[in-house]
Amino acid sequence: MSMAQISALVCGVGGFGALVAATTSNEWKVTTRASSVITATWVYQGLWMNCAGNALGSFHCRPHFTIFKVEGYIQACRGLMIAAVSLGFFGSIFALFGMKCTKVGGSEKAKAKLACLAGIVFILSGLCSMTGCSLYANKITTEFFDPLFMEQKYELGAALFIGWAGASLCIIGGVIFCFSISDNNKTPRMSYTYNGPTSVTSSRTKYHGEGDFKTTGPSKQFDKNAYV
Repeated sequence: MSMAQISALVCGVGGFGALVAATTSNEWKVTTRASSVITATWVYQGLWMNCAGNALGSFHCRPHFTIFKVEGYIQACRGLMIAAVSLGFFGSIFALFGMKCTKVGGSEKAKAKLACLAGIVFILSGLCSMTGCSLYANKITTEFFDPLFMEQKYELGAALFIGWAGASLCIIGGVIFCFSISDNNKTPRMSYTYNGPTSVTSSRTKYHGEGDFKTTGPSKQFDKNAYV
């Protein structure tokens, strides 16, 4: 069992879980308190719904009923995050089959190919998530620092940081998986030679030979005259 593969699996699966949480979260952007007159009420938006809440604990969410009224960058982020989650799912499956500690996946060569494939898929998943979160964050910061933008300004939500963290974990896990293959190729394999079974005749011959070798000194001859 390779500790590198276990670390890569933990990073990859953990990053995949973070991507799922970020994709389904509604806190991609929240209203800034700097330009809000009523600080007890705030609005936060995600890829799928717009929500509003107040200090009394009342929340109300409204989903996007149609994709035609959704802005282009939100649709692009949706596609990138869905691709990231899908790739992370398949990367987790490939990683489980490519682990040395599992009995499925075939020979060691086949497992090495699956582990390498899992690493590549994890890296692609992390890149998709990183691109989607960065695109959404760039839109928020551009509107926030634009003096001519007179509409409601927003700040970065918690889902963006979760998405960046998940993307980093996926990329780290994928890189570890890819480098674990090179470590396996460098590991020397011990070979054993089979000399065949030892026959009974050879063992007896060896035994008698040892007995003859241990016999030293002149042999004594006895006859009936020696006892008279």
